[in-house]
Amino acid sequence: MAEISPLRRRMIEDMTVRNLSPATQQSYLNAVAKLSRYFGRSPDRLDLEDIRAFQVHLVATGMSWPALNQIVCALRFFYGVTLGHDTVPERIAYARKPRKLPVVLSADEVVRFLEAVPSLKSRTALTTVYAAG
Repeated sequence: MAEISPLRRRMIEDMTVRNLSPATQQSYLNAVAKLSRYFGRSPDRLDLEDIRAFQVHLVATGMSWPALNQIVCALRFFYGVTLGHDTVPERIAYARKPRKLPVVLSADEVVRFLEAVPSLKSRTALTTVYAAG
């Protein structure tokens, strides 16, 4: 079995002390390993610009915002807790949840919808509700 690096062991100990779940620990370790593989260097030798470039790479690959934020949490933990940097973690930006506009029916679609309702009583109720906003 491969020897665990002192840095990885320290991160595992830090996560264990904070009682992070095994799934979270594995996710954080994978995120830091992914960062390290991307640059081909130890993550403790990377700076904020490298982390930003890594985030840009992840966004360009089409990674979802929850997955991006999980990696950001892992990197913030690694740099803030394991390495003890004060300023780096707060400067690693989270991804914002994309806002999707609601589907709005066109005027023709609304008319067709209301005309499709067979009951006059139901059509009147729906027309009133739609007109009220």
